Amino acid sequence: MYEIADFAHRISKEMNLDYQHVRNTLSLLSDGATIPFVARYRKEKTGSMDEEVIAALQKRMQQLQALDKRKEAILSALEEQEKLTPELKMLVVNAITMQELEDIYLPYKPKRRTRAMIAREKGLEPLASLILVQGNIDVEKTALTFVIAEKGVASVAEALAGARDIIAEFIAEDRQVRDRIRKLFHRSAVITSKVVSGKEEEGKTYRLYFEWNESLAKAPSHRVLALFRGENEGFLKVNLKVEPEESLSIIERLHLKGNNKASMQVKMAIADAWKRLLEPSMENEIRSVYKEKADAVAIRVFVENLRQLLLAPPLGPKRVLAIDPGFRTGCKLVVLDQHGQLMHNDTIYPHPPNHEVKQAIQKIKNLVNAYKIEVIAVGNGTAGRETEDFIKSIRFESDVMALMVNESGASVYSASKVARDEFPDYDITVRGAVSIGRRLTDPLAELVKIDPKSIGVGQYQHDVDQKALHESLVQTVESCVNAVGVELNTASEQLLSYVSGVGPQMAANIIRYRKEAGGFRDRRELLKVNRLGDKAYEQCAGFLRIRGGDYPLDASAVHPESYSVVEKIAESIGQDVSDLIGRKNLKNEIDLASFLSEKIGKETLNDILNELEKPGHDPRQKFEMFVFSKDIRTINDLQVGMVLNGIVTNITAFGAFVDVGVHQDGLVHLSQLANRYVRDPNEVVKINQKVRVEVLQVDLERNRINLTMKVKEDKP
Repeated sequence: MYEIADFAHRISKEMNLDYQHVRNTLSLLSDGATIPFVARYRKEKTGSMDEEVIAALQKRMQQLQALDKRKEAILSALEEQEKLTPELKMLVVNAITMQELEDIYLPYKPKRRTRAMIAREKGLEPLASLILVQGNIDVEKTALTFVIAEKGVASVAEALAGARDIIAEFIAEDRQVRDRIRKLFHRSAVITSKVVSGKEEEGKTYRLYFEWNESLAKAPSHRVLALFRGENEGFLKVNLKVEPEESLSIIERLHLKGNNKASMQVKMAIADAWKRLLEPSMENEIRSVYKEKADAVAIRVFVENLRQLLLAPPLGPKRVLAIDPGFRTGCKLVVLDQHGQLMHNDTIYPHPPNHEVKQAIQKIKNLVNAYKIEVIAVGNGTAGRETEDFIKSIRFESDVMALMVNESGASVYSASKVARDEFPDYDITVRGAVSIGRRLTDPLAELVKIDPKSIGVGQYQHDVDQKALHESLVQTVESCVNAVGVELNTASEQLLSYVSGVGPQMAANIIRYRKEAGGFRDRRELLKVNRLGDKAYEQCAGFLRIRGGDYPLDASAVHPESYSVVEKIAESIGQDVSDLIGRKNLKNEIDLASFLSEKIGKETLNDILNELEKPGHDPRQKFEMFVFSKDIRTINDLQVGMVLNGIVTNITAFGAFVDVGVHQDGLVHLSQLANRYVRDPNEVVKINQKVRVEVLQVDLERNRINLTMKVKEDKP
């Protein structure tokens, strides 16, 4: 029904963006370009929109396309019913929201047999029409003419009841009524919850909500999701309510025209319409609206947490001894070379009940010396702190760092097909330790192998719309992978699959070609990969790096389509392209205007020059050491008033969770993040951020810790 130009006009107005830039962006996306590619390499066409804006454009276009498709379906259905009038068609075509469209279609929408349908079958629709006019008629006498036993109408009372059923359905489906009642719900609805009788003990997790009510409009998203989850689990009964009197008053102002006998019948029908039809219908609709809003907030929090985790500073290529700690089963050791390849695995038992300390120390020392280990990575799970202390008690012959690593999701990876394919000859304990070591040297490359929902960030991920969550998380991973760039000759299949224009099947083909050819020497070789054509090459080439290849620009983020302009720049100053790599202040040596063209604008040219100065620049911050407070091991060691080192592990809409080294994260509530009002925790903290916190409360029974970042005194 509509073209891209029509969508672009509407979206540009809604989002206050330049029409041509919006149209260009939508066209690129419709032609199969990815968001990272469009944001990075088509800045002239988009007006330098960032990925977030481009994603919003794409989502809005998809919504409008869905609306368009629904209009076509409704028009077709109305035509089949022979109900499509020019006026009705105009209403459908001009509807600007899905809700408005569904309200228009509601009276014609096929539905299960209703009381109004049964009344119509009995021939009572003319009576309903006469009553609805609310003229000064003798209602009983008029109804008597519709009492026909053969049609199932045995009395005046039955005739009037049937007429009221028809009127009630008409009122409940009236667009103006629904619109005003909808606004009433948004304005003044209260969300209430009560414990399901007999579920008090089983549902004690939700005891805060056993008797709860608050304004729906002001209820925070995490509470809405918590209430709905409690209801889904069978512990709570949740309702959305508005004042019935106000609802009835709204409907009566629209449909009650007098105070005669006919009006009294209409008034009775209005009460029935509200209680039986409108109230449950509107409650369900508003539930969906607020659930969708709460989902959006939860997904946004999850996405931001995931982005921060994926872009956590990498330690970089190091020889690593990784340890998956344990007590009874021992600590699994793996040795990884600087490329993350498994060299050796073993097990030590330094903790009770075995307590083989001397043997464990000797084994660790031997491995450190034999493999020239630079860093020891210790998982932060069970026995993590004890193992970290044990490692730090050993005197090595060389400088060896010992670092605690968040192992959330390592067990998921170790049992996955990806891990089995990578290490078919090793058990899950070895695979888990490998994951711990690798996520220290390059978190992004390792975490892409794990389902984002298992990484341990975000909240309510099982309560939100799973399709929307999946799409957002995949888009986030793609964004992070392409922002960092991928080493074509060493990247895993999983990492390659997130590169712009690649995907799982193409990633497998790239790996296959790489093995057969012994690696890639230049980017153009990608075109030799099975099923990787010109379009995929355009999308992926700039994000794939070849270090030590045949052409220096292949190690940079300069797209091959711009190689010619770099060659012209080099020629203009009498240099080779290789001489431009790492060259500072190149902008001052050339006439920028002479290299501008229809394809290469100022934004792209500046990106090229910045990339030449810092080729393959990693946007992630530098790695920083972190040490927990030495004397704190378990939650029992905590006391109110203690000030501790902590690391942010998760961020929610209501605050941040901080690991202080006791195997149980503490909560810094939104109100405790700073000495000012904080709307969004991300204003103050980021995942993996090092913080100082003070203990406010320790609840040993519920295993909960409350912390504050409003540290008054920096106690050790």
